[in-house]
Amino acid sequence: MRAYEFPPVRGTILVSILRVRALLLAAFSLLCAAGVYPMWVARTHTTLPTAEWQSTPDRGAMTMFQQPGAGPPTTPSPAANPETLARTLEAPRPVAAEASACPENMVLVEGEYCPDVEHRCKRWMDPEGPYHYFRCAEYEQPARCKSARVTMRFCIDRDEYTPAGESLPANHKSLTDASRTCKSLGKRVCRESEWNFACEGEEMRPYPYGFSRDSSACNADHTDIVSSAGTLIDRRAPSDAYPRCESPFGVRNLSGNLEEMVARDGPGPMRAAMKGAYWQPSRNHCRAAQTAHDEYYNGTETGFRCCADAP
Repeated sequence: MRAYEFPPVRGTILVSILRVRALLLAAFSLLCAAGVYPMWVARTHTTLPTAEWQSTPDRGAMTMFQQPGAGPPTTPSPAANPETLARTLEAPRPVAAEASACPENMVLVEGEYCPDVEHRCKRWMDPEGPYHYFRCAEYEQPARCKSARVTMRFCIDRDEYTPAGESLPANHKSLTDASRTCKSLGKRVCRESEWNFACEGEEMRPYPYGFSRDSSACNADHTDIVSSAGTLIDRRAPSDAYPRCESPFGVRNLSGNLEEMVARDGPGPMRAAMKGAYWQPSRNHCRAAQTAHDEYYNGTETGFRCCADAP
């Protein structure tokens, strides 16, 4: 039997209708993918996530998907188009999703830690004398890992411990003070290896901010630190006073400000190590440690921050 043939005019109309239908379906698919639904679809697809559009200075319009029952978008969704949809699908996972693994005001530290690092100083800052090899102006890049790396995952306070209502981090704190306070907060004292990794990152930076010393980045390298009575002048600064003093993980003031009490790695009773130095001209190096004092020592320059196991 001969197939039916449409008259020329009627066939042209049918083709046009089919093309319009295809375009409408494509547009509908894009709208649904971007979370913009006609009213009849919204009423019958209540379990689908909706797209909440937020405009931020650094990334323009971005999407954050909210689960059913979280409420309507706070701002209207823009018209969907292929370019917008592509940016949405390729957008990286928000950092906040990782930060939620840790309690409030703590930072997740996760990665491959090198227990034995070699740093080579290219240029020392101070003249010949007893302190010539204390402060390095610039280290060679990259640092060299001399051992097998170890996987680490834990939470650490973003800032040095600051009592509620105070503007300065607490000083005159010993390792025993740190242990007592951290325990009361549901946390624990940081181990030296944890503190090291939070400071240097997988790049094994000698300073939390990089490989070249910057005396203005952190609360360090002050020379007017002794009073006329011969006592150490208290030069603590608020946690947010030096925004560039931040480690690869976003932990602040791991160099300078307060010399922080941590527990040395290894078995047996808790032994103290003091990390980061304080506001004097000192090493202020991520790996440097002061181990001459016991767990009860405290002074104008000593403080701490807490750690916790990450889920």
